[in-house]
Amino acid sequence: MITTPQKDERGEIPPASAWVRFLRSYGPTSNNLTMFDEYVSSALGRAKVKPIRLSAPLLEEMVEHIESKTPGSILIAGTAGDGKTYHCRALWERIGGDPKDWTTKGNVKELRLTDGRLAVFIKDLSEFNGEESDQPLQRLEKSVLEGDDSEVVILAANHGQILDRLRDLGRRQERKHPLRKPLQERFLQAGPAPERLTVFDLSRSTSRKTLEEVARVVAGHPEWDNCKRCALQADGKICPIDENRRRLLGESDGGQLARRLGDLVEVARLNGLHLPMRDLLALCSNMVLGCSDAKQAKENLMTCADIAKIQASGDFGKASVYVNAFGANLPKRRAAHRPIFKAMSSFGVGDESTNAADGLLVYGKDDSRLQDDFARLVASDPIYGATTAFRAAQDAYLEGYEGARVEGGAAEFLAMLEDQRRRLFFTLPDGEAGYPHWSMTAFRFTGDYLEIIEALKAKRSVNETVRGRIAKGLNRVLTGLLLENVDRIFVASSGGFTQSRVSVLCDHETPSRRQGGVGMAIRLAEETGRPRLDVSLAVGPGNSVAFDLTPIRHEFLSRVAEGALPASFSNECLEDLLAFKAKLLRKAEIVRKAGMVDDDDEVVDESSALTLNFIEIEVGGCGFSRAVTVRAPE
Repeated sequence: MITTPQKDERGEIPPASAWVRFLRSYGPTSNNLTMFDEYVSSALGRAKVKPIRLSAPLLEEMVEHIESKTPGSILIAGTAGDGKTYHCRALWERIGGDPKDWTTKGNVKELRLTDGRLAVFIKDLSEFNGEESDQPLQRLEKSVLEGDDSEVVILAANHGQILDRLRDLGRRQERKHPLRKPLQERFLQAGPAPERLTVFDLSRSTSRKTLEEVARVVAGHPEWDNCKRCALQADGKICPIDENRRRLLGESDGGQLARRLGDLVEVARLNGLHLPMRDLLALCSNMVLGCSDAKQAKENLMTCADIAKIQASGDFGKASVYVNAFGANLPKRRAAHRPIFKAMSSFGVGDESTNAADGLLVYGKDDSRLQDDFARLVASDPIYGATTAFRAAQDAYLEGYEGARVEGGAAEFLAMLEDQRRRLFFTLPDGEAGYPHWSMTAFRFTGDYLEIIEALKAKRSVNETVRGRIAKGLNRVLTGLLLENVDRIFVASSGGFTQSRVSVLCDHETPSRRQGGVGMAIRLAEETGRPRLDVSLAVGPGNSVAFDLTPIRHEFLSRVAEGALPASFSNECLEDLLAFKAKLLRKAEIVRKAGMVDDDDEVVDESSALTLNFIEIEVGGCGFSRAVTVRAPE
């Protein structure tokens, strides 16, 4: 809840204190009430600050739908935190509803439209317990299934919740509810919505642009102007809250932090994770207010009252915006309960590194070969980079006796080392050859993956090195052999029904680049935004097999191409690729049988001989298929 602003150590109330405490409640606290749209409306009045205003991406479509007098009703669907109630309230106000009426008690609001219809707003289906939801759902049935145009129902509901309620209602009606199956297909497979029911699915609306908007609104909010007259920033003092929000805005790096943060969120989305608006607000709030020292900041989120203590200690690194981006300031249990921080931690930033990067951080200030890079990439940031605390811990680590390291004396420096890796991910310049920033993550080939998407969007050819690496990875999975081929793809089996993953019998081979309707093409799937491998084994429709290339699958193929054992990275990805292989083998069998029919539709007799194609490997590692004919004994 919003409490009275606290005074600092001088007995003064910082001018932005009320705003900071209000923003803090958006962060990943244990008691997070601003997740509810109604709470935001009432809390703003108590805090006396300007609200956070975010766009409602589907609002204009909803208004247009109402104004077009399209028969039927509206379902505003999504997951928790997508902004369903926010959209519902915005639509209410746009079509003439009184904002004060919206905040009064009651989950159902009615508004007479100018065309005579009654707009029935059901703010949140979850507010109805059990059979209480029957009545609003029956009003929806009357509009959608019975063709009643006297009402237009606007219902906000979670995906799973409305499906469960429809199933239960159908059971009480002793039938399978006719809306349940089409809605399920709509949610899971983007199928068509039921007739007379327009579905606005907010779970499909969040993206990189959504994050950019949230970051801009949080870090650039007008209430921050009050900080200009704050004593905590006077006389050259550093306020970590203000420093973090300026860096999030891109004032020091031209927006590079925000772009790379957007890359992480976009890759998580392409891997199938949905990050609702609520989580993006929690992420940006935590980046600005986070602090890993719970003794200095209650619940690991700073208020203005904490700044003087942090300034006195001089250890600003514990409030680093780069650490906060991954939720590393939070207790592990609390971070694990937030989808956004689970997604961010999946990249392994802080744990992953390279010998070059760690050498720079550990020995860079003393090694003459690294000193220039250390000054440029680490020492240039005295606030979150080569801080006094970091240099002291570094010296103690390098100069301390071996026993001190073993006994735990190095723990402080190693923790700081993780924080510096996180900072490097965001601050390393683009194209830094010795220290590529994606090498600081578990997804080291993600830069290439994002370039594939950009090339496909721009109608350009995919980089040949990247295409070749994908082909090599495919060959190694499909054959189980350490092939070096990048120009062709082998569809291989082990013969019979054996489950052996080493396959030396070549059922088919095809070019790694589509030529004359045959070979592998890489296309952009419009419905997902992901690249898709389309491997055609023969000219004509129906002779190809598609494979959805998610970021983790691309990483898997790239790692295998570079020499990693398939099962050592991801058993799930390996099983996905083996399922793809099975489809290719079935398609190869169909193509082979079609090729056995000549122009006169006479089946060619193969009873006298059997030809098998074995994959052999040359000295350089490239494979080729060699035909071996086996004849039956006479």
